[in-house]
Amino acid sequence: MATVQRGTNAVKRAAANPALELLERLGYAVRGALYALMGLLALLIVFSAGGGRTTDLTGSLVVLVSNPWGKLVLIVAAVGLAAYSLWGFTRAIYDPLHRGSDASGYLARLGFVTSALSYAAIVVFALQLLAGSGATTNDGTQKTIAAVLTHPAGGALTVLIGLIVIGVALGQFLESYRATFARDLKGAEMSATTRDVAVKLGRFGMSARGVIFLVIGWFVIQAGIHHDPAQTQGFSGAFIFLLDQPFGRVLLGIVALGFVALGLHSFACARWIKLMGSSG
Repeated sequence: MATVQRGTNAVKRAAANPALELLERLGYAVRGALYALMGLLALLIVFSAGGGRTTDLTGSLVVLVSNPWGKLVLIVAAVGLAAYSLWGFTRAIYDPLHRGSDASGYLARLGFVTSALSYAAIVVFALQLLAGSGATTNDGTQKTIAAVLTHPAGGALTVLIGLIVIGVALGQFLESYRATFARDLKGAEMSATTRDVAVKLGRFGMSARGVIFLVIGWFVIQAGIHHDPAQTQGFSGAFIFLLDQPFGRVLLGIVALGFVALGLHSFACARWIKLMGSSG
């Protein structure tokens, strides 16, 4: 037991390394840029006569690096997101943000693991871009569901996945209402106005993300019921679905602004989030 405890303490000290924490803050900044860019691209559709396009996080990354400094930006983004992914596992295992060990705490920590895995996948995508392997920005949701549907129980599994995604959406709405994430900020280093703005941005952004997850989850369930992966939609498809509804431009505009808000909230976290070695 003593050996295990020493090993755990060593890992915690490594996670609290100032250099690693700096990279984790960089990860929050990169994440913020990707979400803000996703929202801005969706807004272009709202304010255009038919131009513009929607995308997901990997597509945002491609847009972000479409400049003469693209390779350098891509390297910086990959390093930051890798550190952010590691921070997700750290949050889940060591619970530095004090989510607790009850049911809600374990659900929150499971969410951290899911986040860590999703950003690790984006890092892999970034490395493929760096290697020039021809990585595509197509939303991978449909491809994933198509693979699940090849299983003998694929329909039921797909419906279950859809229900989980809807559960995640409801969790986003609950988090927006409760604003538990506000405790994760270094309130002592923020003015009351700055903290209030950061929290409101987070609540708005999480609500918008909840709407998109709700749409994605519904489409995944339909794909499972009809055993048809073509009915699956990811982020891009969910944006377009909103646009096609009555008052769609208004609806999409609100959700797109929510994604921009989520990006700005992530920028605030880059400066004021509590990390493993943080206090206050």
